[in-house]
Amino acid sequence: VQLQASGGGLVQAGGSLRLSCSTSGFTWDHYAIGWYRQAPGKQRELVATIDVAGRGGYTNYADSVKGRFTISRDNAKNTVYLQMNSLQPEDTAVYYCNAAASLKAVERANFASWGQGTQVTVSS
Repeated sequence: VQLQASGGGLVQAGGSLRLSCSTSGFTWDHYAIGWYRQAPGKQRELVATIDVAGRGGYTNYADSVKGRFTISRDNAKNTVYLQMNSLQPEDTAVYYCNAAASLKAVERANFASWGQGTQVTVSS
């Protein structure tokens, strides 16, 4: 399974970006999706999750991004989005997405492989 994250870039503090996570090769709407990020010198952290619609499609966010980031999914396009508003320099990181059949697995993040990720840089 290959997931491709895109949409990163350089933005000033207070700005916005929308990241996209897309894939082919599996039934997208059967999987919970997570967005993660890894800043230089830091461990990868879970930023946001979205469960499958059949389990309510619930979303959850790290405290550091709550109220600023929104995760959503378009199953028809096999795409999950991460809308990031009010970006701050501490949001600078490489952002990744990944998928698993259960939300718990997304939260554990013990994935065998990760895509390339997309770089988000927020200048002050």
